[in-house]
Amino acid sequence: MTIQEAAGSRRRRSHLVDLVRNMSYEVMPFKNTERDVLEYVPATVQLTVTVTEAKGIDATLDLTERLVRHGYTVAPHLPARQFADGKHVADVVARLREARVRSVFVVGGDAPKPAGEFHDAYALLRAMEQVHHPFEEVGIAGYPEGHAAIPQEALDRALKQKAPMATRILTQICFAAGTTASWAAGIAGSGIDLPVHVGMPGPVNRQRLMRISAGIGLGQSARFLQKQQSLLWRFLLPGGYNPAKLAKRLGAAAPKADGNIRGLHIFTFNELSRTELWRRRLLESVSAENERS
Repeated sequence: MTIQEAAGSRRRRSHLVDLVRNMSYEVMPFKNTERDVLEYVPATVQLTVTVTEAKGIDATLDLTERLVRHGYTVAPHLPARQFADGKHVADVVARLREARVRSVFVVGGDAPKPAGEFHDAYALLRAMEQVHHPFEEVGIAGYPEGHAAIPQEALDRALKQKAPMATRILTQICFAAGTTASWAAGIAGSGIDLPVHVGMPGPVNRQRLMRISAGIGLGQSARFLQKQQSLLWRFLLPGGYNPAKLAKRLGAAAPKADGNIRGLHIFTFNELSRTELWRRRLLESVSAENERS
């Protein structure tokens, strides 16, 4: 190995360590979520809480408030298409302000028909600014492989509109690290300098994933997999998905993205015990490799 190759290998390992250390979890507001978070997830790991169509926004806000009281940093999903009107936005913002929530994740949402006047995340972001929201961190969605229902041109335009009102981007699932890195470099080149946190599934149990994906009215990540059958099969086939391998490929690809890939956002599907054990083992492994180099 040449000196240049050795230096490149060290940089890749260093990037991977940074990504693994800056890891957040997405959880769903189910019956035992609070219990499992408290049992398995350290308060140093940031969380997002999805919104389910069956339970609506209130279940997400309730869980967010409880987890914040336990000392976690929590960003509730705020799906634009589930807000009725400006008063609803003001009420939710006031409630989160009272609960000292400092981070949110604003999405358009998958509801086929909007509950009110907000059809997309940009409209909701503007309404939040009009009521002077207190949030220090505002996440928005990114789509490295596009969106099945939205033309690429519209996605690009929406991202440029939303970016000035946001502080970070959380991407949808993409199994091709090179594709994600190219997309991240592309948006940086277009003038969007927000840090990108790459969405990827953790070590989810296949049977559990099947139960979630077959459900009705679940959160964004489950619905995404339900609609993308090719992704679902990748999980179900033996040896079809290894989260550690994807994380390492992202660590290797990150330097090609102009430095704006900053962390990993793990779709846990509420497999919190398995996810946390995997995170700790991965962190130990990549940290040890980095120290040896």
